[in-house]
Amino acid sequence: MQRLIALVFCVISSASLADCPEWPDNRATEEIAGLERQLAGWDDAYHRGGVSLVDDEIYDQSRQRLRQWQACFPTVVSNAADPLAGTAGPVAHPIAQTGLAKLADATAVRAWIEPREDLWIQPKVDGVAVTLHYRNGHLLQAVSRGDGNHGQDWTERARQLPAIPQQLASGDELVLQGELYWRLDAHVQAEAGGVGARGKVAGAMARQALDDITAAQIGLFVWDWPNGPAGMQARLNGLAALGFDASVELTQPIASIQQAEHWRDHWYRHPLPFASDGVVLRQGRRPDGTRWQAQPPHWAAAWKYPLRTALAQVRQVQFNIGRSGRITPILQLDPVQLDDRRIARVSLGSLETWKAQDIRPGDQVAITLAGLTIPRLDTVVWRAQQRLNIKVPNPANYHSQSCWHPDNGCNQQFIARLTWLSSKHGLDLPNLGPGTWRELVEAGAVTGLLDWLHLDEARLQQIPGFGQTSAETLVTSYRLAHERPFGAWLRAIGLPPSGDAEIDANWDTLAARSVAQWQAEPGIGATRARQLRAFFSAPEVLKLRQQLRTARIAGF
Repeated sequence: MQRLIALVFCVISSASLADCPEWPDNRATEEIAGLERQLAGWDDAYHRGGVSLVDDEIYDQSRQRLRQWQACFPTVVSNAADPLAGTAGPVAHPIAQTGLAKLADATAVRAWIEPREDLWIQPKVDGVAVTLHYRNGHLLQAVSRGDGNHGQDWTERARQLPAIPQQLASGDELVLQGELYWRLDAHVQAEAGGVGARGKVAGAMARQALDDITAAQIGLFVWDWPNGPAGMQARLNGLAALGFDASVELTQPIASIQQAEHWRDHWYRHPLPFASDGVVLRQGRRPDGTRWQAQPPHWAAAWKYPLRTALAQVRQVQFNIGRSGRITPILQLDPVQLDDRRIARVSLGSLETWKAQDIRPGDQVAITLAGLTIPRLDTVVWRAQQRLNIKVPNPANYHSQSCWHPDNGCNQQFIARLTWLSSKHGLDLPNLGPGTWRELVEAGAVTGLLDWLHLDEARLQQIPGFGQTSAETLVTSYRLAHERPFGAWLRAIGLPPSGDAEIDANWDTLAARSVAQWQAEPGIGATRARQLRAFFSAPEVLKLRQQLRTARIAGF
């Protein structure tokens, strides 16, 4: 149902105010004005052109972000326009469309349900709202939602839609309110999301004329009968008699939050003929339609589905350097909730991706879950008005043969090498993770990839944070390294991936292989063959070989 008139059923608490941006007033003025312009552009495209430039979830969260910033900086003069400004149109609704308040979570839903009786629940259809006015059984007028009091005259286009009856078997004056939706085949919201269905309907209704194929794609769900019978069951019976069977089938009685949760989850995970973005809770009896106003009423509220896309603010951009020199940008975010996951960081995968997006602290980004588990960047929603400079690593300085020691900007790659060495990919040494390696490096106890081979308990206990027990544990782990086979040691010190090649011989045998001989091994192509040949002749690798030979590690 119409996104732009829904209000968040909450206020910004003192706790959330504690999370306000630490901006001086001039920065706050600039950022708030920038967000206002962004929202105004989206509103204009949606209402004038029928084009949805942004996902509905992101739109709602962006407007909520504006309200939060306005509360954070009450002295900043806001120029935010009414999102429905200019959309009212010339035609008065016979009965006002009220809009809906949003219940923020299960706690708010429980508080809404407990003092009420005669409650019902419907799916919240994701389309565009319309008022249909019938007189003497004939369609008199169709009016777009507009600002709730006035809208556009959609009568001509409504007469082209097979889903809208042109005549009803009733001589009474009828006012029906409902949703025009884009027909979808067995649509499961939890799996497919909104698929842009609302924008398709809005775009179609904004055209001067509709072709038959497009008109047939638009369905109608009647969600209220403002001048109908006083009780919900009587209204449903009347709608069924008029032919609106879907309204009856998808309006269910409830008496508890458990039943509300059941239907919300059911409609979220089971097929429907339309996109939906939540459920609507209604009291069966409500005031007569002549008393309705274009604002959220007390007798109905929306409970949205879990977010599929979350709006997150970038706190910091970090650049992680892996053991092979690959630079991976990581966005540190103000934490957001997606499904049952709290997301505070997201990887961009490559430096090229970051350069293309040019994401800086303060930017607002849309985050989704890939495969329902892995957070990923969907898009940059809008950019901070003040662009902060970022120190970006030079990719020319990092590669497979760089950073064998933790100096000259090499700390990250060097610790990544050590972490790989002790991991299951290398020597599989227990109690040796990145945190322990970092402590040893920062204490100056490890400045080369194999320095730890010579650390004893006495030296370890001299390092802050290492007591007798932890020192004994590490030395025990170090001793295991001597038992590991030659192939495990090669992988530990950085042997490039070797496919299914035989690598358990000895150093001299492998070092003697030519590029052609490596390429003849199963699973090795030309590029990998050259990398393997280069590995056995790299100066730093030869130094490691000598250290391992001195330590009497088999095969070296």
